[in-house]
Amino acid sequence: MTALPSYMLKNVPRYTSYPTAPHFSAFPNSLYANWLQQSDPNKPISLYLHVPFCKQLCWYCGCNMKLASKYGPLKSYVKTLMREIELVVKHLPQKMQVAHLHWGGGTPTALEAGDIADVMALLRERFDILPDCEIAIESDPRTLSQEMITRLGELGFNRASFGVQEFNADVQKAINRIQPEKMVRECVKNFRSAGVKNINFDLIYGLPHQTLEMIKKTVEISADIKPDRIALFGYAHVPWMAKKQRLIDSKALPGAEARFVMAKEAARLFEEAGYQAIGFDHFALSDDDLALAANQGELHRNFQGFTNDNAETLIGMGTSSIGKTAFGYVQNFTETGAWARAVEAGEFPIVRGHVLSLDDKMRGGLIEALICQGRVDLADGLKRNGYDQPWQELFEIDDFIEDGMVEIEGDQLIVLEKGKKLVRVIASRFDAYIGACVDGSKTRHSIAV
Repeated sequence: MTALPSYMLKNVPRYTSYPTAPHFSAFPNSLYANWLQQSDPNKPISLYLHVPFCKQLCWYCGCNMKLASKYGPLKSYVKTLMREIELVVKHLPQKMQVAHLHWGGGTPTALEAGDIADVMALLRERFDILPDCEIAIESDPRTLSQEMITRLGELGFNRASFGVQEFNADVQKAINRIQPEKMVRECVKNFRSAGVKNINFDLIYGLPHQTLEMIKKTVEISADIKPDRIALFGYAHVPWMAKKQRLIDSKALPGAEARFVMAKEAARLFEEAGYQAIGFDHFALSDDDLALAANQGELHRNFQGFTNDNAETLIGMGTSSIGKTAFGYVQNFTETGAWARAVEAGEFPIVRGHVLSLDDKMRGGLIEALICQGRVDLADGLKRNGYDQPWQELFEIDDFIEDGMVEIEGDQLIVLEKGKKLVRVIASRFDAYIGACVDGSKTRHSIAV
């Protein structure tokens, strides 16, 4: 196999925000309160609720989570989460419309159905949940009961996501997520019977002991089950951040070239099965809202990945959640105790944030357009943000042009087929923060392939 170019081995952000979270810094609560008060009452907002508890530990996971051995801490968490909702509402200009509502984690279905119902009742009381609002929840087939699935349908959830990762039993054992094919099929069937019609799968390539044939088989099974959306991620081995990943044998991980072949072949097979490629790691059936948004040039990217959510304001609640407004980003405390103490004191539980500069908005706009649309007008992006110099003076992309990853038509930068899976690397050329945190330390991201 031919050696991969060095830029394919580069560690770069996933760009679910710009700047990315490592570049956030200390932030005053009063400023966030002011941002919320300035929310446009004529524009729907989005809500994200983070539940950092799981009933079982998955070794590959890099999310902020805690193992739920007893229910008491979860019950307390729900009460505090409801207080945070009330705190947020108090600072909004009016009862705001909500077009997207996402429960993430961790595993939100680690909560009891009654507690989820109480939170949903409060949200419906304090916000105007639009009739066509996407109400999504992340779940775990290993711990889901039929009672929970039925209740989620009754509560108005219309999208469910869960991690499949890989169907091969040996790989599942190596990542401590035993989840047979039959279990997954039953989950999908039961969700759809309960009225939760839209299903998302998360799959991962580059897992320990995983081979090309294994990922091909996983794609085949997944396509047969036919979820509406699929996210195909490269495993990010970051044991310096996610300590549970130290339980994974790093020697069993596929190399960069093997990962590249897995990603390329899986994408080909999904497209053959009728899925449309969305961005660099998502796939959707042609009638799914995500595919429609991509075809209409209305695809966006936020902390949930590629989305049709165009809300200017996304309010994150719960530990570690990140929110955004037109003015910048805020992130809650990642430690449950610190988060709860702040909320109980009537304060926003913010640990850090970032005020967007004009340069941030310019670069962030270029990066999002490039990643979501596969093309961007560089001159227009500069002009709309008050820059009058030629883009060639700011950005160096000649090597990508020479390698056939992109081409230039006038001032349009267009990502070619060869560059689509490496668009994160291309986007990093527009990133003024790449390589260093606000405290001067080096950032460490996942490999591009």
